[in-house]
Amino acid sequence: MIRTFIIASISAAIAIGPAIADNQLRIGFLSTLSGGTGIFGKHQKHGFDLAVEHLGGKVGGLETKIIYGDDQRKPDVGLQVVTRMIKKDKVHFIAGVVWSNVLMAIQKSVTRAEVFLVSTNAGASPMAGKLCNPYFFSTSWQNDQAPEAMGKLLQEEGVKDVFMIAPNYQAGKDVLIGFQRLYKGNIKGRTLTKLGATDYQPEISKIRAAKPGAVFAFLPGPMGIAFMKQWAAAGVKGSIPLYTSYVVDYLTLPALGEAAMGTYHTNYWRPDSDVPENKKFVAAYKKKYGYMPSHFSAQAYDAPFLFDSAIRAAGGDLSNKNRIRRELLKANFKSIRGNFRYNTNHFPIQSFYKRQVVRGSDGKPKIVSHGAVLTDHKDAYYSQCNMK
Repeated sequence: MIRTFIIASISAAIAIGPAIADNQLRIGFLSTLSGGTGIFGKHQKHGFDLAVEHLGGKVGGLETKIIYGDDQRKPDVGLQVVTRMIKKDKVHFIAGVVWSNVLMAIQKSVTRAEVFLVSTNAGASPMAGKLCNPYFFSTSWQNDQAPEAMGKLLQEEGVKDVFMIAPNYQAGKDVLIGFQRLYKGNIKGRTLTKLGATDYQPEISKIRAAKPGAVFAFLPGPMGIAFMKQWAAAGVKGSIPLYTSYVVDYLTLPALGEAAMGTYHTNYWRPDSDVPENKKFVAAYKKKYGYMPSHFSAQAYDAPFLFDSAIRAAGGDLSNKNRIRRELLKANFKSIRGNFRYNTNHFPIQSFYKRQVVRGSDGKPKIVSHGAVLTDHKDAYYSQCNMK
């Protein structure tokens, strides 16, 4: 396997690596690899790289070159990087993508070039509905799905009113819409914060004054860490239950520590699942990288196996894009989540589980999985997709 990195600036993108080979599979991996949110890219990259290693460095049985690009959490930089990957590196696939606004910025350029775009995280609602595309697939989820599960959970647990908080961008809006789709109680308040905010004292004061039965928060990465620590320090943790989506996982848990204890969230991935591929993945990841994988790592790990199954079924013929697309849709590989199948819009149909942070036998917080809240769940937008 050959690895190269793209260094992007406002005016240029530079790649350093060997010459392009006609018999070579080339994958562009775009993620956020620098700055305060670079931890997302680190987890994604580690999961993706581990899968390629488990495939012997040859995805689809072909010599494989991976070109890494850092979008710096900026849509314009992401577009610049994928343009270089397509025009200069002649990639066959582009994978990765953390942020929905970056996904929306690049999707048209990638799919128009008939390059397969496979999101291993971002799940913007337009891509599941009216902007669905034969060249777009996801190995993660549509943004609304985990919050839909949380909405159903709070509805079933009899929570009468909720205060909602999320950052003001595509995914934040999707998440709140998804939550309210299945939660029918009273919304005591709704706040959209600046993306990347770290001071939540005004929001916490507003929540305290509203006295809701619970708080639902979507604040990924450093945003969630800052909020939950300030939430615990403000002394409201014990009086108002906190439920989250994409905030608490093994990416943030080391930083959250005690602030995460007793909180609940929903997710498709169960770290403690007995699925053989999942057990292998978790054990190998911990051994190689020295820390517990997150769902960002898990969904990125599935992607190379998806590519591998499709390319092998197509006889290694990368020019036969129609055949590869049909085989991608079949998803004939062994996933860390067990059975993996696609809906007509190329988003997974999957179950979502209640997860809780409890104290482990070593005294440290750990995540345990409970029963399924939603089973074989389809996203809310597939009926708007014209692919059948």
